[in-house]
Formats: sequence, structure tokens, C-alpha cells
Amino acid sequence: MKAQSAQPKLMPIAEAIPKLLGSLPRMVETEVVPLRVAVGRIVGTDVFADLNVPPHGVSAMDGYAVRSAELNRERIFSVSQRIAAGEAGDALEEGSVARIFTGAPLPLGADAVVMQENVESSNDGARILHPVQSGENVRVAGEDIKIGQLLFEQGSRLRPQDMGVLASAGLARIAVRRRLRVALIVTGDELALPGKPLKPGQIYNSNSSMLHALLNNLSAEVVEMGEVGDDYATTNSVLTNAAEVADVIVSTGGVSVGEEDHVKAAVDSLGGLDLWKLAIKPGKPFASGKVCGKQFFGLPGNPVSAFVTFVLLVRPALLFMQGAARAFPVWVDLPASFSSDRSGERQEYIRVSLKEDLKGNTLLERFNNQSSGVGVSLSRTDGLAIVPPQTVVSAGDMLKFLPFSELI
Repeated sequence: MKAQSAQPKLMPIAEAIPKLLGSLPRMVETEVVPLRVAVGRIVGTDVFADLNVPPHGVSAMDGYAVRSAELNRERIFSVSQRIAAGEAGDALEEGSVARIFTGAPLPLGADAVVMQENVESSNDGARILHPVQSGENVRVAGEDIKIGQLLFEQGSRLRPQDMGVLASAGLARIAVRRRLRVALIVTGDELALPGKPLKPGQIYNSNSSMLHALLNNLSAEVVEMGEVGDDYATTNSVLTNAAEVADVIVSTGGVSVGEEDHVKAAVDSLGGLDLWKLAIKPGKPFASGKVCGKQFFGLPGNPVSAFVTFVLLVRPALLFMQGAARAFPVWVDLPASFSSDRSGERQEYIRVSLKEDLKGNTLLERFNNQSSGVGVSLSRTDGLAIVPPQTVVSAGDMLKFLPFSELI
């Protein structure tokens, strides 16, 4: 019997990530864009406030602006003026109060606002039923943002709520890192475009739509290179073209060891792989390297494997390339509601849903079919639970949980 050569040891993901990041180029180019298209982009330079927010003291509620020192005894005050939001009132006369509304600037001389529920109004004026302290119910100038304050550091990734902060500081545009151009290649003779009839032996191409959506969430400019058949020459040509038009190349399929898997061989001929085969499940055949000097990521063809390797490895890599201050997801510890046999040599990423027990505790519920070909499992679950190698899971054991909200 012919002796078989030992298989190379699979690389743990904890070793693969720093190796991967160490080989990536860092982008420095920036562009200035309107706020309405800045969500999800990486801030290119530190952003400072040029004004106070609010720019002056304003009322925090509907009521009456007063001089708090005059409220030492109950009496009826004359109402000298009415100030709505967007109006500038006159200085407050001594012995009077001003009818004021939420967001209106406090008149000069006033130092507090009495809420309207604590005022008895009549034709004679306003009787203050409960005194207030100086500064009560008032938003002081700069309470939200102070002039010169650092609003966002370079490398921050902008969220929808951040748009409100920038707009409140009077900013209509912001400098962000330019978008990465990502060439997307999907390989396999068996793939058909959705909407077209399937031929015998074919399946619909689901990875392209899924990866396109994931890349859009990262504000990448996606260059669709189309479906590529299982042919070495064609694969080589498409990879070469992709390197000419994009900063990064992402492919799915063709990185395993089958006779029809040509992506790895083509990449080796055009540059080479830095990483291949990781100790993770699903996603073992993940590959990373260079094609004609451009960064290449090779994802497995099975939809779950493609998704898992993208969110765990490609997503943080793309954020890192754009200078993001935080590229990795935040996980939480939650108890499992399931039991499982000892895991193998690879770290497993199990699709799980969040469920609540009778005591209101949140538990992780395992999806019943963990096959890497069951794409619906990604839609029916809330995230990934991490099971380390050689680990038996019993109900109640704490597992690291990565919510999809942190991964996409």
C-alpha cells in the first residue's frame, strides 16, 4: 500500500486574522460627500464642531420663562411676551414671565422655565404654583455640542444617528475614505441566473446576490464579473481582468481540491496565496492572496460557507483597508438551550436563534440543519454561536454569540 503524505495542518482563525491583516494595503484617499450618502462610510479626517449646539439657552418644554429669584412668594405675574421656537424674544421685564415653547430661546434675564402644568393662567396673568431652581427646564448653550469639540475621529464608521449629529453642527458634507472597488466573481458550471429556467444539473446562483448585498452594506463599489465556468483558461483571464478594474477581488467556488476547482491554480499563476484552508466549520477552503498585485479573497461555493467566511474574514479586512477604527464584531456570552457531541478539530460557527425561557432569560437555540448548503438557515436565525474545537456543549453552557447585526 502506498503511503499517503501527511495533510498540512489547518490554520486556526485566531492565527489567520493577524496574518491576513498584515498583508493588506491601507487606503488613504478621501473624498467629500453629502451627508445623505455618507452612512456606512469611514470618516477620513477628525471632525470638529464649529459652533455650540444649541447656540443659545433654550426652553426644554412648554411653559413660562421666569427669573427664579422672583418666585420667593406666590403671586400673579404679568405675561409680558410670547416666544415660540424660531423666534427671538425681548429681555424679560422684572416682575413678569414669558410664555415660552419647547426649543424657543430663553429671553435675556430669564434663568429657568416653569412647565405649564405648574402654572395657573388667567386674564390677570400667571400664578406660579411650584417654584423652580435656576437652570431648571433649560437646555444651556453647548449642552449637546460645544464649539471645538471632537465629533468623530478619523476611522469612525458613520451610522444613521451620526447624520443627525453632523447636521446639528451645521455640516452638509464630510470627508470620507473613498469607496473600495470590489470585483465579484462567481464560479461553477452548475449555476444559472435567477429568472431563467434551470437546465438539468443546474442550480440558481444565490451567492452573487448575497455577496453583492453584503458589499453594498460596506459601501463598496461592486464590479460584477459574471459567472465563470469550470475552466482554467477562462478563470485565469477573468481574474486578470478583475485585477485591472478593482482594488479587491472576491470569488466564490473553485478554491477546494477537486479536479474542476481552478481558482486556486489560477491565483497561484498570477500571484499566489498567503492563506489557504482554515480550521473553521463551515468555511475550511477559504483562501487569501494576491492577483497581479491586488488583494484576492476566495470563498467556498456553498452559500453558508461563503457567508460565514465573508463576515468573519473579508468584512473586517475591507474595513481595515479603509482605516476603520473598529473592524471586528462584538460578541456576547449567552447560554445554549441545546446539547451537542464533542466538536472536531475545527472551530464551529453554529447558526442559532434567540429565544426566551419562562423566566425571561435569553437562550441560544440551534437551527436543526447545520449543512453548509442550507442557505435558508441564515434567514431563519439571529447569529452565530462559536463552539471551540474538541468541545462538548451541554444545555446551559455559555457560548460566544455573534449577532448578525454585528456581522453585516
